[in-house]
Amino acid sequence: MNRQDKIMLYGLRFYGYHGVYPEERKKGQWFELDVEIWGDFSRASASDDLQEALDYSQVYKSIKRIIEGHPVNLLEHLTRLVIDEIMGFNQVEKTLVRIKKPDVSIGGPLLFAGVEMIGCKDES
Repeated sequence: MNRQDKIMLYGLRFYGYHGVYPEERKKGQWFELDVEIWGDFSRASASDDLQEALDYSQVYKSIKRIIEGHPVNLLEHLTRLVIDEIMGFNQVEKTLVRIKKPDVSIGGPLLFAGVEMIGCKDES
């Protein structure tokens, strides 16, 4: 990857039913996401044309579909699903996905539990 252009989507919030415990699957809870996406976005910056850009609304809709969709047990798996989806967009070379679960029952005070992963396309 030659360029280091980055798009940031911070503070995404969706309601989902993910977790290991039955009450998480039944009641559901909020999930918060931060996403950083790297690629060569120079064509869009030069043309000012959405057809040349990574459409943030499409990325958002893809993430929403995953978080609000089929329940999974682990944040690690959920994070990987989101990464795989984002990496499917043409211009994307690398992405960082951070998923936070604020309402974790852990036996004490906690702001959130979370997972952060990075996905990269092969440079070979």
